[in-house]
Amino acid sequence: MLVARALGLGDFATAVPALRALERALPSWHRVLAGPSWYRHLVSLAGLRWEVVPTEPLCAPDGVPTPALAVNLHGRGPQSTAALASLAPKRLWTHEHPGAPRWPGPAWPGQMHDVEIWCRLLRLHGVAADPDDIRWPSPVRGGRQGGTDIAGTAIVHPGAASESRRWPAERFARVAAHLASRGLRVLVTGTEGETVLAARVADTAGLAPGSVLAGRTSLHLLARLVAGARLVVCGDTGIGHLATAYGTPSVRLFGPVSPRLWGPRVDREIHLCLWAGLLGDPHASTLDPGLEAIGVEEALFACEELLAATSVRERDAVEHADGP
Repeated sequence: MLVARALGLGDFATAVPALRALERALPSWHRVLAGPSWYRHLVSLAGLRWEVVPTEPLCAPDGVPTPALAVNLHGRGPQSTAALASLAPKRLWTHEHPGAPRWPGPAWPGQMHDVEIWCRLLRLHGVAADPDDIRWPSPVRGGRQGGTDIAGTAIVHPGAASESRRWPAERFARVAAHLASRGLRVLVTGTEGETVLAARVADTAGLAPGSVLAGRTSLHLLARLVAGARLVVCGDTGIGHLATAYGTPSVRLFGPVSPRLWGPRVDREIHLCLWAGLLGDPHASTLDPGLEAIGVEEALFACEELLAATSVRERDAVEHADGP
């Protein structure tokens, strides 16, 4: 069985319920996931059992045998479907596309959460798939990971794949400064290409030296940091999906895309999604007006609400464990 999903961190996370469903339905099959080579780390973190074959988006992987079943979890086609079809699979599960009528399938569902899209595709082929089966096993072992003490930390992640989904750095800095004033150790994360942005946020917030981890974390370390944090503050980007996977409280700033399509599906009481209700282009090169409409005070209020709620939950858990 060959599955295509050659996208980013958040895209991988939203495919996990479908990948788990295929594992359960076909436990004895050799399962191959065509995607970026670094998906090997995510497969391990999610507790999945798949061989990852590196490939570029919309391309068929090299050197794989003819699959008995190919499943398109990449997109609606037709390019991704054509890439899988070039391998001449015995069966091909995909969505229909008017540009590729020779490969039939269900119609693209439109405005539906990304997790549900892929689970729905499998259900239509007789595979039971639960879109809420999205939590990952905990990667946290103790309070110090990779030399970083994660107890009492808050993670601020100002980056995103496109400018339209990046809340202004100065606003992230004000949130970071507030969290630091509450006694939390604030860590600013990001990709290697976001080190300048992360440093700007940390400097403006007056954070302690060593607070910037952008470009310095492996996927495993990032996962452990998120899983052990008190709070994650980010935009509509991959680290938010990690917060969902690990049940870490999060405040997420949505702009051009509704959280109904890309927000958390589970534990909604600990994930506060701020959205102005406006839709736009998630790939635009300028800040989305809806995201710009979200003010710092609104974000700070959400942070305080979550910190207070989780403190009560932790206190109740301790009291319950101690007994009367």
